[in-house]
Amino acid sequence: MASRAAMIALTAVTRRKALLSLPAAAATPALHAQRPQSHDLIKPRALRPGNTVGIISPSTQVTDPDRQQLAQKTVEYFGLKAKWGKNVRAQRARRVATVAERLDDLHAMFQDPEVQAIICIRGGYGSGQLLAGIDYDLIRTNPKIFLGYSDVTAMHLAIHKMSGLVTFHGPVLLSEFTPYTQDCFRRALFQTAPLGALTNPPAANQLRPAHELRTIHPGVARGRLIGGNLTLVTSLMGTPYEIETRERIFFTEDVGEEPYRIDRMLTQLLLANKLQKATGIVFGECLNCGPSDYKPSFAWDMTFGEVLDDRFTDVKAPVLSGLTIGHTSDQLTLPLGIMATLDADKGVLTLEESATV
Repeated sequence: MASRAAMIALTAVTRRKALLSLPAAAATPALHAQRPQSHDLIKPRALRPGNTVGIISPSTQVTDPDRQQLAQKTVEYFGLKAKWGKNVRAQRARRVATVAERLDDLHAMFQDPEVQAIICIRGGYGSGQLLAGIDYDLIRTNPKIFLGYSDVTAMHLAIHKMSGLVTFHGPVLLSEFTPYTQDCFRRALFQTAPLGALTNPPAANQLRPAHELRTIHPGVARGRLIGGNLTLVTSLMGTPYEIETRERIFFTEDVGEEPYRIDRMLTQLLLANKLQKATGIVFGECLNCGPSDYKPSFAWDMTFGEVLDDRFTDVKAPVLSGLTIGHTSDQLTLPLGIMATLDADKGVLTLEESATV
Protein backbone atom coordinates (compact mmCIF):
# COMPACT_ATOMS: atom_id res chain seq x y z
CA MET A 1 0.00 0.00 0.00
CA ALA A 2 1.34 3.44 -0.91
CA SER A 3 2.41 5.70 1.96
CA ARG A 4 0.29 8.77 2.85
CA ALA A 5 3.07 11.08 1.65
CA ALA A 6 3.20 9.32 -1.71
CA MET A 7 -0.59 9.57 -2.09
CA ILE A 8 -0.51 13.32 -1.35
CA ALA A 9 2.28 13.82 -3.92
CA LEU A 10 0.33 11.84 -6.52
CA THR A 11 -2.81 13.89 -5.86
CA ALA A 12 -0.87 17.15 -6.28
CA VAL A 13 0.55 15.99 -9.61
CA THR A 14 -2.90 14.90 -10.78
CA ARG A 15 -4.35 18.32 -9.86
CA ARG A 16 -1.60 20.17 -11.71
CA LYS A 17 -2.19 18.07 -14.82
CA ALA A 18 -5.92 18.70 -14.59
CA LEU A 19 -5.39 22.46 -14.33
CA LEU A 20 -3.04 22.44 -17.31
CA SER A 21 -5.63 20.60 -19.39
CA LEU A 22 -8.35 23.17 -18.64
CA PRO A 23 -9.11 25.97 -21.14
CA ALA A 24 -7.26 29.16 -20.28
CA ALA A 25 -10.44 30.98 -19.23
CA ALA A 26 -11.40 28.23 -16.79
CA ALA A 27 -7.97 28.15 -15.15
CA THR A 28 -7.77 31.92 -14.78
CA PRO A 29 -9.26 33.76 -11.78
CA ALA A 30 -12.12 36.14 -12.62
CA LEU A 31 -10.01 39.19 -11.76
CA HIS A 32 -7.50 38.42 -14.51
CA ALA A 33 -10.07 37.23 -17.05
CA GLN A 34 -10.81 40.83 -17.97
CA ARG A 35 -8.26 42.32 -20.29
CA PRO A 36 -8.27 45.96 -21.39
CA GLN A 37 -9.23 46.46 -24.99
CA SER A 38 -8.82 49.36 -27.37
CA HIS A 39 -12.00 51.43 -27.17
CA ASP A 40 -12.98 54.64 -28.89
CA LEU A 41 -13.58 57.52 -26.50
CA ILE A 42 -17.25 57.67 -25.48
CA LYS A 43 -18.70 60.95 -24.24
CA PRO A 44 -21.89 61.02 -22.15
CA ARG A 45 -24.77 63.42 -22.72
CA ALA A 46 -24.66 66.75 -20.90
CA LEU A 47 -27.11 67.34 -18.08
CA ARG A 48 -30.20 69.50 -18.46
CA PRO A 49 -32.41 70.96 -15.74
CA GLY A 50 -35.00 68.39 -14.72
CA ASN A 51 -32.80 65.39 -15.50
CA THR A 52 -32.62 62.52 -13.04
CA VAL A 53 -29.40 61.75 -11.16
CA GLY A 54 -28.74 58.31 -9.69
CA ILE A 55 -27.19 58.39 -6.22
CA ILE A 56 -24.94 55.47 -5.32
CA SER A 57 -22.49 54.67 -2.54
CA PRO A 58 -19.83 52.34 -3.99
CA SER A 59 -17.45 52.95 -1.09
CA THR A 60 -18.20 53.83 2.54
CA GLN A 61 -21.90 53.98 3.39
CA VAL A 62 -23.67 57.13 4.59
CA THR A 63 -26.18 56.08 7.25
CA ASP A 64 -26.82 59.49 8.85
CA PRO A 65 -30.27 60.70 7.66
CA ASP A 66 -29.15 64.32 7.96
CA ARG A 67 -26.27 63.68 5.56
CA GLN A 68 -28.60 61.81 3.22
CA GLN A 69 -30.91 64.81 3.24
CA LEU A 70 -27.97 67.09 2.40
CA ALA A 71 -27.18 64.90 -0.63
CA GLN A 72 -30.82 65.12 -1.74
CA LYS A 73 -30.78 68.92 -1.39
CA THR A 74 -27.54 69.14 -3.36
CA VAL A 75 -29.08 67.36 -6.34
CA GLU A 76 -32.21 69.53 -6.20
CA TYR A 77 -30.15 72.73 -5.87
CA PHE A 78 -28.82 72.16 -9.39
CA GLY A 79 -32.36 71.71 -10.76
CA LEU A 80 -32.11 67.93 -10.94
CA LYS A 81 -34.14 65.01 -9.60
CA ALA A 82 -32.63 62.43 -7.28
CA LYS A 83 -33.06 58.69 -7.62
CA TRP A 84 -31.49 56.64 -4.84
CA GLY A 85 -29.88 53.26 -5.31
CA LYS A 86 -32.01 50.69 -3.51
CA ASN A 87 -29.14 49.70 -1.22
CA VAL A 88 -27.81 53.16 -0.40
CA ARG A 89 -30.27 54.08 2.33
CA ALA A 90 -30.98 50.53 3.47
CA GLN A 91 -27.83 50.33 5.57
CA ARG A 92 -27.58 51.08 9.26
CA ALA A 93 -24.68 52.26 11.38
CA ARG A 94 -21.56 50.06 11.15
CA ARG A 95 -23.03 47.90 8.40
CA VAL A 96 -21.37 48.02 4.99
CA ALA A 97 -23.28 47.07 1.87
CA THR A 98 -21.99 43.91 0.24
CA VAL A 99 -20.08 43.95 -3.02
CA ALA A 100 -23.13 42.42 -4.74
CA GLU A 101 -25.43 45.14 -3.37
CA ARG A 102 -23.12 47.95 -4.47
CA LEU A 103 -22.72 46.39 -7.92
CA ASP A 104 -26.48 46.03 -8.22
CA ASP A 105 -26.91 49.75 -7.57
CA LEU A 106 -24.22 50.68 -10.08
CA HIS A 107 -25.60 48.43 -12.83
CA ALA A 108 -29.20 49.44 -12.14
CA MET A 109 -28.34 53.11 -12.62
CA PHE A 110 -26.55 52.49 -15.92
CA GLN A 111 -29.46 50.33 -17.12
CA ASP A 112 -32.18 52.79 -16.06
CA PRO A 113 -33.26 54.95 -19.05
CA GLU A 114 -34.67 57.48 -16.60
CA VAL A 115 -31.21 58.23 -15.15
CA GLN A 116 -28.95 60.66 -17.02
CA ALA A 117 -26.03 60.82 -14.57
CA ILE A 118 -24.62 58.85 -11.64
CA ILE A 119 -23.03 60.68 -8.71
CA CYS A 120 -21.39 59.06 -5.71
CA ILE A 121 -22.60 60.28 -2.33
CA ARG A 122 -19.08 60.04 -0.88
CA GLY A 123 -15.73 58.25 -1.15
CA GLY A 124 -14.12 56.42 1.75
CA TYR A 125 -13.07 52.85 1.15
CA GLY A 126 -14.15 49.83 -0.89
CA SER A 127 -14.80 50.77 -4.52
CA GLY A 128 -11.83 48.66 -5.67
CA GLN A 129 -13.73 45.58 -4.51
CA LEU A 130 -16.22 46.13 -7.34
CA LEU A 131 -13.87 46.24 -10.32
CA ALA A 132 -13.82 42.56 -11.23
CA GLY A 133 -17.62 42.40 -11.15
CA ILE A 134 -18.48 45.51 -13.17
CA ASP A 135 -20.27 44.93 -16.47
CA TYR A 136 -18.17 47.18 -18.68
CA ASP A 137 -20.14 46.25 -21.81
CA LEU A 138 -23.28 47.54 -20.07
CA ILE A 139 -21.55 50.84 -19.35
CA ARG A 140 -20.20 51.14 -22.87
CA THR A 141 -23.67 50.69 -24.39
CA ASN A 142 -25.34 53.00 -21.85
CA PRO A 143 -22.90 55.91 -21.47
CA LYS A 144 -23.75 58.36 -18.70
CA ILE A 145 -21.99 60.94 -16.57
CA PHE A 146 -20.22 59.22 -13.68
CA LEU A 147 -18.86 61.55 -10.99
CA GLY A 148 -16.85 61.20 -7.79
CA TYR A 149 -13.32 61.37 -6.39
CA SER A 150 -11.00 59.96 -3.72
CA ASP A 151 -11.74 56.20 -3.35
CA VAL A 152 -13.90 56.42 -6.50
CA THR A 153 -10.61 56.78 -8.43
CA ALA A 154 -10.46 52.98 -8.70
CA MET A 155 -13.76 52.96 -10.60
CA HIS A 156 -12.74 55.90 -12.79
CA LEU A 157 -9.57 54.16 -13.96
CA ALA A 158 -11.27 50.81 -14.50
CA ILE A 159 -14.36 52.15 -16.28
CA HIS A 160 -12.32 54.44 -18.51
CA LYS A 161 -9.81 51.73 -19.40
CA MET A 162 -12.33 48.94 -19.96
CA SER A 163 -15.10 50.89 -21.68
CA GLY A 164 -13.62 54.11 -23.06
CA LEU A 165 -16.21 56.23 -21.23
CA VAL A 166 -15.25 59.77 -20.21
CA THR A 167 -15.83 59.86 -16.45
CA PHE A 168 -15.53 62.88 -14.17
CA HIS A 169 -13.16 63.29 -11.23
CA GLY A 170 -14.94 65.87 -9.12
CA PRO A 171 -17.08 66.56 -6.08
CA VAL A 172 -19.26 63.94 -4.40
CA LEU A 173 -22.68 64.94 -3.11
CA LEU A 174 -21.34 65.65 0.38
CA SER A 175 -18.53 67.92 -0.85
CA GLU A 176 -18.45 71.55 0.31
CA PHE A 177 -19.50 73.02 -3.07
CA THR A 178 -18.02 76.49 -2.82
CA PRO A 179 -19.00 78.94 -5.61
CA TYR A 180 -15.78 78.02 -7.44
CA THR A 181 -16.65 74.31 -7.20
CA GLN A 182 -20.21 74.95 -8.37
CA ASP A 183 -19.04 76.95 -11.38
CA CYS A 184 -16.69 74.24 -12.65
CA PHE A 185 -19.28 71.54 -11.87
CA ARG A 186 -21.92 73.32 -13.98
CA ARG A 187 -19.59 74.01 -16.89
CA ALA A 188 -18.25 70.45 -16.93
CA LEU A 189 -21.60 68.65 -16.71
CA PHE A 190 -24.24 71.02 -18.14
CA GLN A 191 -22.38 72.40 -21.16
CA THR A 192 -20.95 70.84 -24.28
CA ALA A 193 -18.31 73.52 -24.77
CA PRO A 194 -14.71 72.71 -23.72
CA LEU A 195 -13.91 73.69 -20.15
CA GLY A 196 -10.98 75.78 -21.39
CA ALA A 197 -8.34 77.24 -19.09
CA LEU A 198 -8.48 76.06 -15.48
CA THR A 199 -6.47 77.38 -12.57
CA ASN A 200 -6.94 78.08 -8.88
CA PRO A 201 -9.51 80.66 -7.73
CA PRO A 202 -8.31 84.25 -7.28
CA ALA A 203 -6.69 84.80 -3.90
CA ALA A 204 -8.44 87.08 -1.43
CA ASN A 205 -5.05 87.71 0.16
CA GLN A 206 -2.32 87.90 -2.45
CA LEU A 207 0.40 87.61 0.18
CA ARG A 208 -1.12 84.48 1.78
CA PRO A 209 -3.23 82.77 -0.89
CA ALA A 210 -5.47 79.92 0.23
CA HIS A 211 -4.25 77.83 -2.71
CA GLU A 212 -0.60 78.14 -3.69
CA LEU A 213 0.63 76.99 -7.10
CA ARG A 214 4.26 76.04 -7.61
CA THR A 215 6.13 75.14 -10.78
CA ILE A 216 8.38 72.14 -10.12
CA HIS A 217 9.47 71.69 -13.73
CA PRO A 218 8.72 74.43 -16.27
CA GLY A 219 7.32 73.86 -19.72
CA VAL A 220 4.20 73.14 -21.73
CA ALA A 221 2.80 69.65 -22.33
CA ARG A 222 -0.14 68.23 -24.23
CA GLY A 223 -1.95 64.91 -23.86
CA ARG A 224 -5.14 63.22 -22.75
CA LEU A 225 -6.01 63.71 -19.09
CA ILE A 226 -5.81 60.75 -16.69
CA GLY A 227 -5.39 60.40 -12.94
CA GLY A 228 -6.97 60.45 -9.51
CA ASN A 229 -6.10 59.84 -5.88
CA LEU A 230 -2.48 58.72 -5.51
CA THR A 231 -3.20 55.95 -3.00
CA LEU A 232 -5.80 54.40 -5.30
CA VAL A 233 -3.63 54.82 -8.40
CA THR A 234 -0.81 52.86 -6.77
CA SER A 235 -3.20 50.23 -5.37
CA LEU A 236 -4.16 49.22 -8.92
CA MET A 237 -0.61 48.62 -10.10
CA GLY A 238 -0.16 45.08 -11.38
CA THR A 239 -3.87 44.64 -12.07
CA PRO A 240 -5.77 44.81 -15.38
CA TYR A 241 -6.97 48.26 -14.31
CA GLU A 242 -3.64 49.96 -13.66
CA ILE A 243 -3.24 53.46 -14.98
CA GLU A 244 -1.86 54.13 -18.48
CA THR A 245 0.20 57.33 -18.51
CA ARG A 246 2.00 57.11 -21.85
CA GLU A 247 1.57 60.40 -23.75
CA ARG A 248 -0.94 61.58 -21.15
CA ILE A 249 -1.15 64.39 -18.64
CA PHE A 250 -1.23 62.67 -15.27
CA PHE A 251 -2.96 64.41 -12.37
CA THR A 252 -3.02 63.17 -8.79
CA GLU A 253 -3.70 64.25 -5.21
CA ASP A 254 -4.06 62.82 -1.72
CA VAL A 255 -5.05 63.62 1.85
CA GLY A 256 -3.68 62.79 5.29
CA GLU A 257 -0.56 61.07 3.98
CA GLU A 258 2.78 61.76 5.64
CA PRO A 259 5.66 62.77 3.33
CA TYR A 260 7.39 59.39 3.58
CA ARG A 261 4.23 57.66 2.33
CA ILE A 262 3.93 60.11 -0.57
CA ASP A 263 7.59 59.34 -1.32
CA ARG A 264 6.89 55.59 -1.26
CA MET A 265 3.97 55.85 -3.68
CA LEU A 266 5.78 58.15 -6.10
CA THR A 267 8.79 55.82 -5.95
CA GLN A 268 6.53 52.92 -6.92
CA LEU A 269 5.26 54.87 -9.94
CA LEU A 270 8.82 55.77 -10.89
CA LEU A 271 9.91 52.14 -10.67
CA ALA A 272 6.95 51.21 -12.88
CA ASN A 273 8.01 53.92 -15.37
CA LYS A 274 4.62 55.62 -15.06
CA LEU A 275 5.84 59.12 -14.26
CA GLN A 276 8.53 59.07 -16.96
CA LYS A 277 5.95 58.18 -19.65
CA ALA A 278 3.63 61.10 -18.88
CA THR A 279 3.88 64.22 -21.03
CA GLY A 280 2.98 66.39 -18.04
CA ILE A 281 2.17 65.97 -14.34
CA VAL A 282 -0.11 67.87 -11.98
CA PHE A 283 0.05 67.13 -8.26
CA GLY A 284 -2.97 68.75 -6.60
CA GLU A 285 -3.17 70.01 -3.08
CA CYS A 286 -2.28 67.48 -0.40
CA LEU A 287 -4.36 68.32 2.68
CA ASN A 288 -2.77 67.37 6.00
CA CYS A 289 0.26 65.79 4.33
CA GLY A 290 2.88 67.03 6.77
CA PRO A 291 4.92 64.90 9.17
CA SER A 292 3.00 63.59 12.15
CA ASP A 293 3.59 65.61 15.33
CA TYR A 294 2.86 62.81 17.74
CA LYS A 295 4.60 59.94 15.96
CA PRO A 296 7.54 61.00 13.79
CA SER A 297 8.14 58.54 11.01
CA PHE A 298 11.52 57.00 11.84
CA ALA A 299 13.28 60.39 11.78
CA TRP A 300 12.07 61.14 8.25
CA ASP A 301 12.75 64.85 7.93
CA MET A 302 11.60 65.75 4.40
CA THR A 303 8.55 67.93 3.90
CA PHE A 304 5.87 67.26 1.32
CA GLY A 305 7.36 69.86 -1.03
CA GLU A 306 10.83 68.40 -0.68
CA VAL A 307 9.50 64.95 -1.53
CA LEU A 308 7.94 66.27 -4.74
CA ASP A 309 11.17 68.02 -5.75
CA ASP A 310 13.20 64.90 -4.99
CA ARG A 311 10.96 62.34 -6.68
CA PHE A 312 10.46 64.45 -9.83
CA THR A 313 14.18 65.19 -10.24
CA ASP A 314 14.62 62.77 -13.14
CA VAL A 315 11.21 63.40 -14.69
CA LYS A 316 11.72 65.60 -17.72
CA ALA A 317 8.07 66.56 -18.25
CA PRO A 318 6.53 69.81 -16.98
CA VAL A 319 5.32 69.38 -13.39
CA LEU A 320 2.89 71.67 -11.53
CA SER A 321 1.97 71.43 -7.85
CA GLY A 322 -1.01 72.86 -5.96
CA LEU A 323 -3.93 72.80 -8.39
CA THR A 324 -7.28 72.50 -6.57
CA ILE A 325 -7.98 68.83 -7.26
CA GLY A 326 -9.65 66.42 -4.88
CA HIS A 327 -9.63 66.95 -1.11
CA THR A 328 -10.05 70.70 -1.04
CA SER A 329 -13.00 73.03 -0.52
CA ASP A 330 -12.49 74.64 -3.94
CA GLN A 331 -12.62 71.68 -6.27
CA LEU A 332 -12.23 71.21 -10.01
CA THR A 333 -14.30 68.75 -12.05
CA LEU A 334 -11.90 67.02 -14.44
CA PRO A 335 -13.00 64.67 -17.26
CA LEU A 336 -10.77 61.65 -17.84
CA GLY A 337 -9.68 61.06 -21.44
CA ILE A 338 -10.09 64.60 -22.74
CA MET A 339 -7.26 66.30 -24.64
CA ALA A 340 -5.58 68.94 -22.50
CA THR A 341 -2.57 71.25 -22.37
CA LEU A 342 -0.58 71.94 -19.20
CA ASP A 343 1.36 75.18 -18.88
CA ALA A 344 3.39 74.59 -15.75
CA ASP A 345 4.91 78.10 -15.90
CA LYS A 346 1.53 79.86 -15.83
CA GLY A 347 -0.17 77.31 -13.58
CA VAL A 348 -2.92 76.64 -16.10
CA LEU A 349 -4.49 73.38 -17.30
CA THR A 350 -6.49 73.91 -20.48
CA LEU A 351 -9.11 71.38 -21.56
CA GLU A 352 -9.27 71.62 -25.32
CA GLU A 353 -12.34 69.53 -26.18
CA SER A 354 -15.78 69.00 -24.75
CA ALA A 355 -16.36 66.16 -22.33
CA THR A 356 -20.07 65.77 -23.10
CA VAL A 357 -22.32 65.74 -26.16
